[in-house]
Amino acid sequence: NIIVAGTNDKDMYAAAVAVIKMRGGLCAVLDGKVLAGVPLPIAGLMSDAPALEVHQQLDRLHHAATTQLGCKIRRPFMAMSFLALSVIGSLKITDRGLIDVDRFQPIPLFVSS
Repeated sequence: NIIVAGTNDKDMYAAAVAVIKMRGGLCAVLDGKVLAGVPLPIAGLMSDAPALEVHQQLDRLHHAATTQLGCKIRRPFMAMSFLALSVIGSLKITDRGLIDVDRFQPIPLFVSS
């Protein structure tokens, strides 16, 4: 499962490809170029790298997101991770689509007029 958020298809595609090549992880992309990344090759959730190395990668990732991408959220990747955790909160993105957790029902992604 991959969650991608962005403003254009080219960068979102580049981010998805980068995460697949890392065998899981997090990355920030601008103009098709990976600015920073954190490989998480163990089930796409954990790293086998030393803690200090992962910490430095996360610092570079958050710095890229805030300074180069203009993100206003302090830890945007943590927020995105919780979006996919389908048991916490009222609205979640899952492999089955957008779900109203309180009612256990999918929410349509398109509104017809």
